[in-house]
Amino acid sequence: MWAFDPLSGKGAERYGGRFNCPETSALYTSLDLTTAWMEAQQGFPFKAQPMTVVAYEVDYTHIVDLNNPNTLRLLDFTSTELACAWESLASLKQEPPTWRLASQLQSLGVSGIKCRSFAPGCAEQNQNLVLWQCSNTPRNSIRVIDDFKRLPKSKESWKNDDLK
Repeated sequence: MWAFDPLSGKGAERYGGRFNCPETSALYTSLDLTTAWMEAQQGFPFKAQPMTVVAYEVDYTHIVDLNNPNTLRLLDFTSTELACAWESLASLKQEPPTWRLASQLQSLGVSGIKCRSFAPGCAEQNQNLVLWQCSNTPRNSIRVIDDFKRLPKSKESWKNDDLK
């Protein structure tokens, strides 16, 4: 839906995500196509829906690897908390522990995290990169790879009332 603005994090801002509360942008990416597909489909039993896959060139510092047990220990966080049912908690008006962790990390100047995917069917090797500060400045540079200019340029490219 946000292919016309693939650096915006607007979808996550609108609905929230595992590592961001609604009204806070975040760019959720996967490190391989299989993980991206599993994240997009979320194990839903219906037929696969169309989606746009965007590749990025990322050069970031201050990325925390949440796969590292020592890092989790230092943050006083557990792998069980990482895997929390964040959507269920949020729907019950409870703050998911991952939102608190994201807030803590951002206050420490962390730009993003690397973390396994918790989408149905994913395992430890399925990895995501979540970025909170997308820019094109040194030390936090991200570029959309669209050499042939195939991505839409505006939301008018899509006929979808959900973008309003």
